[in-house]
Amino acid sequence: MSKRNPTRDDMIFEPDPKGPVGEFFAPVAGFGVTFRSFFRPTVTEQYPYEAPHIQLNRYPDGLEKCIGCELCAWACPADAIYVEAAANTPEAQYSPGERYGKVYQINYLRCIFCGLCMEACPTRALTMSNEFEMADYHRENMIYEKDQILAPLEPGMLAAPHPMVEGTTDGDYYRGKVTGVTQARRDWVREHRPDDPTVKQSEVKEVQQ
Repeated sequence: MSKRNPTRDDMIFEPDPKGPVGEFFAPVAGFGVTFRSFFRPTVTEQYPYEAPHIQLNRYPDGLEKCIGCELCAWACPADAIYVEAAANTPEAQYSPGERYGKVYQINYLRCIFCGLCMEACPTRALTMSNEFEMADYHRENMIYEKDQILAPLEPGMLAAPHPMVEGTTDGDYYRGKVTGVTQARRDWVREHRPDDPTVKQSEVKEVQQ
């Protein structure tokens, strides 16, 4: 309540008058944020060479979450997503279930960052960051391919393709029951891809845990 007339209800939110000191610093008070920023470390962002804003996620064992159902493409109001599915095979299992996203493109010239693709995804394969501003000098560079938006392998994951964890179904993956790589999966990858570095990395991660 204002100190000038505390009995008036219509003046309850009226600010109190500034004193001599407040009047003296009033012209520069608006620069407070600027002055405080002088003493903070400078963070240089590699604009516009930042990570893509929509990411295709993986399961804890390294298999891809995208199953190529194309629901994200159908839900996109700007027609910015193109998906082409392919069948998983015992020798080339990229995701749990029957299919995986062989081709995945996002045209960021059309994308309006509405998030409807994430809502439509049945496996929560898509994640959108808080970044929304993008720029480039060539239009073709704004069309991102699958290898540009696929999440990197975290420590403990095996690079796809490899079979699903033994004794599990795609539903077990969706419900979060698969929490990591098994030794049988490592042996399979070592047999089919002896030079795959993720086998040794997953073993090191298990020892550390």
